[in-house]
Amino acid sequence: MSQIMQDDKTYIANTYARFPVVLKSGKGSLCTDENGKEYIDLGTGIAVNIFGFADPGWTAAVTAQLQTLQHASNLYYTAPDTALAKLLCGKTGMKKVFFSNSGAEANECAIKAARKYAATKKGADTYKIVTLENSFHGRTLTTLAATGQEVFHKDFTPLTPGFLCTPANDLEAVKELTQTEKIAAVMIECVQGEGGVTALEPTFVKGLAKLCADEDILLICDEVQCGNGRSGALYAYMNYEITPDIVSTAKGLGGGLPLGATLLGEKVKDVFVSGDHGSTFGGNPVCCAGAVEILSRIDDALLGEVREKSRHIISELTGAEGVKGVTGMGLMLGVETEKPASEVIAACMERGVLVLKAKNKVRLLPALNIPPELLQKAINVLKEACK
Repeated sequence: MSQIMQDDKTYIANTYARFPVVLKSGKGSLCTDENGKEYIDLGTGIAVNIFGFADPGWTAAVTAQLQTLQHASNLYYTAPDTALAKLLCGKTGMKKVFFSNSGAEANECAIKAARKYAATKKGADTYKIVTLENSFHGRTLTTLAATGQEVFHKDFTPLTPGFLCTPANDLEAVKELTQTEKIAAVMIECVQGEGGVTALEPTFVKGLAKLCADEDILLICDEVQCGNGRSGALYAYMNYEITPDIVSTAKGLGGGLPLGATLLGEKVKDVFVSGDHGSTFGGNPVCCAGAVEILSRIDDALLGEVREKSRHIISELTGAEGVKGVTGMGLMLGVETEKPASEVIAACMERGVLVLKAKNKVRLLPALNIPPELLQKAINVLKEACK
């Protein structure tokens, strides 16, 4: 065991089941460990390094901002967060943005916005939020309560009250709750990541959007993992031709630096007033400068490449030996294998390819701009590992 691994076990809280690899450097979709072994990365820090490691454009934007103003409190105006908010609103049609540091915080903000809106419009007793089974919305006590997986709740009860869970793709179950409970919002991931990399059914999502509009219930789309181009659209909800009231995102938006954003639509654009919410590091100039560079590059041409790469991966793996099926959307895919997923992941790592896990599936989250030849090489390794 390396000294770094030993020191990690001694000094860092035991919250992560780490792979036995110490990563040292990376460039694009390739990274190298402390022993000089090279890997093709199909995990991107769990959908964070959207253009891979040490992307030149992102690095230049971040470095330039570091040399001028690395941080200022939100008591003052700065240019990068304003530029990013304007870009996000322009690309989505949303009206205002709140910046934070992570997906969980972006979801906390979305929940607060929904509760205040409902309390103002319908009364303080309208505060419950419907989420879906197998969802994942974060690890704070409130976003854990929103998460529809009991495994994450163990040992941390009592959780924040006010969350109701229904099966995914069951519109009637949601309708029933709207008739028996006072519902402020419904919160979904169009592609459930931690829950098994499963895309919601279009009829359910469209029906849900109509139900929410008819009942003046807010629709929140959690785009923390599936957003920022990963689904083949800028945000996954766009594949369903709906318009949510609130969108939360993080991960790939910052390109490698911590950044969360909560996008507020027409109904809730002015729900917050001074003092209602805040974040010391939210809208950090360096993080936002990098995000502006990232978001500016997610155009139709890139999204077309994401969809084409997705089709190629699915075509290569569907029917391959040892593969039961492929789920997901864009470059957010889950591979159900005949072997235990952990065995396949270990075999891939041994052969120089880094992949992840989601429930019983091998999860693929490559950089959006991974070169086709490198992607093919990695897919060949994965297919071999599945046999």
